[in-house]
Amino acid sequence: MTTEIKVPVLPESVADATVATWHVQVGDKVSRDQVLVDIETDKVVLEVPATSDGVITEITQEEGATVLGEQVIAILGEADASSTDSAAPAKKEAAAEAPASSGKVIDIVVPVLPESVADATVAAWHVAEGDTVSVDQNLVDIETDKVVLEVVAQDNGVIGKIIHAEGDTVLGNQKIGELNAGATAAAPTQSKEEAISSDELASPSVRRLMTEKGLSASDVIGTGKGGRISKEDVEAAANKPSTPAAKAPAAKAPVAQDLGERTQKRVPMTRLRKTIATRLLEAKNSTAMLTTFNEVNMKPIMDLRKQYKDVFEKTHDTRLGFMSFYVKAVTEALKRYPAVNASIDGDDIVYHNFFDVSIAVSTPRGLVTPVLRDADQLSMAGIENGIRDLAIKGRDGKLTMDEMQGGNFTITNGGVFGSLISTPILNLPQAGILGMHKIQDRPMAVDGKVEILPMMYLALSYDHRLIDGKESVGFLVTIKELLEDPTRLLLDI
Repeated sequence: MTTEIKVPVLPESVADATVATWHVQVGDKVSRDQVLVDIETDKVVLEVPATSDGVITEITQEEGATVLGEQVIAILGEADASSTDSAAPAKKEAAAEAPASSGKVIDIVVPVLPESVADATVAAWHVAEGDTVSVDQNLVDIETDKVVLEVVAQDNGVIGKIIHAEGDTVLGNQKIGELNAGATAAAPTQSKEEAISSDELASPSVRRLMTEKGLSASDVIGTGKGGRISKEDVEAAANKPSTPAAKAPAAKAPVAQDLGERTQKRVPMTRLRKTIATRLLEAKNSTAMLTTFNEVNMKPIMDLRKQYKDVFEKTHDTRLGFMSFYVKAVTEALKRYPAVNASIDGDDIVYHNFFDVSIAVSTPRGLVTPVLRDADQLSMAGIENGIRDLAIKGRDGKLTMDEMQGGNFTITNGGVFGSLISTPILNLPQAGILGMHKIQDRPMAVDGKVEILPMMYLALSYDHRLIDGKESVGFLVTIKELLEDPTRLLLDI
């Protein structure tokens, strides 16, 4: 008896779906409730499990095929003796090809992605096929539009196959490689030319670089173990003066001569950069964004820091910066103006009774906004430590999805880069963002006299659909007053 494997019933709003990943092949024995295939819609990924024990006898729709709800995509047959016998030679052949010391094959899979993340990109493989790895060694970096996830080895062994190369788009739980657990790299018994093919000599990223440089494996001298080729080897070969016998790759030389010294480089946008671009355009196009400005005399805070920074650092083991004052002032202003701490959801206004503040952090990958949770419950030292930890994680690419999601209001400090004034763009679905800027000495009129004071411009961008001008100006004036008289932050007045 055979059983049809079908696409699940799709919601009314979903017309069709795509076969994302098959986890089995024809001839594989499967058990009841084992996941056979992932079906991807424009909203979710659906898992199709086996309804009984059996053997996959036919797969009618391959990965990438567009399918409809309840469409038959494979056939599951009974696990009888004949199927077991027919599968035996294939298993013996596979066993003969595997290293003698190898154990089970462990799938290298993409981590589970959050609901808000549809797919990810293979950012960088740190190993190549045939490499020996140890348990917990980082094998590959998976980049989402928010964070970089590390995939580590689950056991000691040797990398078998790398299925998805750098730059490939992948889904959560998708298989991207194989690890031969317990295996050791076999010593070569043949000559290098006989034992290793050109694909095995180089990782996918290195092969792609060779293609870009117009080189083949025979043009490059590998300096790695077993003659393995690295990116440095490819660059060395590409920069080596050409010989009369190897003039074929020089076909592109006239183009370079035509350009002269005017060169350009085209690189694909990273997933994070594409997401930033999309969200910024969405904020500009879907909100009634407006910016209001003010300025603040930073002398009182600077005097306070100068007086107490040493004892503060000695007591709390962290430096006293300006951001703790900014966060304290913003949190107090949010309490007084609940609309700025709210967001729009359809036709509803959602008022948040907690104070999670997003802090804009510049990283090598781009600008990210990790969240400082319950900022109203943190001390000055707690705020400084929290921001420092988020900044370090952002720099090292270690921010988690939980640390990136949420946030009711954003603070961005362009002053650290020298910005004198700017109009920050909203971080949706938030209704407000505060821009801090460079502290600069300026002549100011004080009690009829001109004084040189360290002044800073404040910029509040807000969604005018939710926040009126009176509220926005009052919010910004409150921050100005609290910063110019920091004693108010301690007395809650």
